Amino acid sequence: MSQNLVIIPTYNEKENIENIIRAVYSQPNVFHILVIEDGSPDGTATIVKTLQKEFPENLFMIERKGKLGLGTAYIAGFKWALEHGYDYIFEMDADFSHNPADLNKLYDACANQGADVAIGSRYVSGVNVVNWPISRVLMSYFASKYVRFVTGMNIADTTAGFKCYRREVLETIDLNRIKFKGYAFQIEMKFTAYKCGFKLMEVPIIFINRVLGTSKMSGGIFGEAFLGVVQLKIASWSKKYPQKKTK
Repeated sequence: MSQNLVIIPTYNEKENIENIIRAVYSQPNVFHILVIEDGSPDGTATIVKTLQKEFPENLFMIERKGKLGLGTAYIAGFKWALEHGYDYIFEMDADFSHNPADLNKLYDACANQGADVAIGSRYVSGVNVVNWPISRVLMSYFASKYVRFVTGMNIADTTAGFKCYRREVLETIDLNRIKFKGYAFQIEMKFTAYKCGFKLMEVPIIFINRVLGTSKMSGGIFGEAFLGVVQLKIASWSKKYPQKKTK
């Protein structure tokens, strides 16, 4: 049976963390969870440690000293997943903006439909975003259009953060050379997988804005993404990407 790991970065998610963990464990497929905890002052780590007594075999946590960035959290999680032999590695938010039931659809895309990277897409079948102000919907939607234009990737939701990777993808990408820490990280990982010859597949989801806790989005995050895309494209002209092994 395949080993599946869901990586959940956290900072001040005490209102959500127990419920999201229990929701993941209630799915028909078996998922393990790795929480990357960035020194939340609200006691998020304490809640996870309590739950680890209930789920000692499949709930893990890496505690870090402070907010070190989304990208570095996932890179730490990816390396841990590879060291511990997982076959399918997932990215998911803690705040229920990503529906845990959709983990099964992402898994199916990679395990049964030929995807190397499955992307939970807000825009592949219209605009499926709930409870966002229209200004943020438009910013996100056109940011994805912009990234698609610059990079040449045929992906509607280029900034999506709900994904499943086959193990081979993370083994092939040089994770130490992924440089972006904010939301440009999501673009960089997709673009790198694309340049390495992996198949990216979008799976339609409905994205629901968080009800509890506070968003970690900021203008600087979008600035990094806007400029970062151009830097990625220019660098790709001279960069050699390791290629997917053909079977």
